[in-house]
Amino acid sequence: MSGERMVAGRDLERSAFRWFDFVMAAFVTILLLSNVIGAGKVAVIDLPLVGQWPFGAGILFFPLSYVIGDVLTEVYGYARARRVIWAGTAAVLFMAFMSWIVVALPPAPSWTNQAAYEVIFGQVPRIVLASVCAFWAGEFVNAYVMARMKLWTGGRHLWSRTIGSTLVGQGVDSLIFYPLAFWGAQGWTTHLVVVVLFTQWALKVGWEVLLTPVTYLIVGGLKRAEGVDVFDEGTDFTPFRARV
Repeated sequence: MSGERMVAGRDLERSAFRWFDFVMAAFVTILLLSNVIGAGKVAVIDLPLVGQWPFGAGILFFPLSYVIGDVLTEVYGYARARRVIWAGTAAVLFMAFMSWIVVALPPAPSWTNQAAYEVIFGQVPRIVLASVCAFWAGEFVNAYVMARMKLWTGGRHLWSRTIGSTLVGQGVDSLIFYPLAFWGAQGWTTHLVVVVLFTQWALKVGWEVLLTPVTYLIVGGLKRAEGVDVFDEGTDFTPFRARV
């Protein structure tokens, strides 16, 4: 890497990043669209020797938020990744609040799409709570593991950090979301919750593995463009702050 090695908390504040805002915008955009467009649809794929296999459509794109989270931590450091996670959390909470208000407004007599609108944008409070809690905890675990492993490996073996952090972060995400959202819910047996939990976790980690070459390209390009390689030496890893 041709860029300058920078230690978060000492040299990072003097750098004006050119691409950070765009990466943050991509992260929040994918997060919101995955929750709005992908979360409500159950799709099906015909697998050889298995047959038709249902899956939540959101899984096609939501794992990209973890890839971008890895990029943020690797290139810009834990503190800036933490700021983006809080921005994403606030955006999801506002989206849920706005959806609740808009769906609850009484429709005009001439507007006949209320039922369809409720199906698309109506959100079950329990699932919203589970989604926000799982995202917040999973993303912070992902960023923490990523930053720590970078110190342990001396910045080498990026693949081990991206896959390892996703393995743990997505594990925490799934362990929180599925029990909190569906345990004891109508139509959900304990066995089904466990099966879906581990299936989704495996699929998300699999996505991370498949996207590893893309992560390498993005990380390498951003490090060259920004001229830095941030190491979180002496970083305060508390999640309960947004200041860099």
